[in-house]
Amino acid sequence: MRDNQSPEYMQAHMEKWMRWMETLKEQEKLLGAQPLMATGKTISSSKKVVSDGPFMEGKEMVGGYLLCRANDYNEAIEISKGCPILELGDGNVEIREIMEMKM
Repeated sequence: MRDNQSPEYMQAHMEKWMRWMETLKEQEKLLGAQPLMATGKTISSSKKVVSDGPFMEGKEMVGGYLLCRANDYNEAIEISKGCPILELGDGNVEIREIMEMKM
């Protein structure tokens, strides 16, 4: 969300998020969702160097995640098309399948 938006706009946008997520919950498609803090640490290289971060460009930053149940990628795409972040013009949604690990 842009910093220059009015409080009324931000409230209306948040209400769209809540309605969209409530619809997914009612359809038993929403498994979990959380925003991510802007702060964190980055661990890199085989030397396991710890530094403050993440410090990527805004267009690369992940602001949160939404975990959904979909029957296939096409359904996941359709679910994603309803995401309010897409109304911001420069918002985007990345669809990824969770790889199951055998333990």
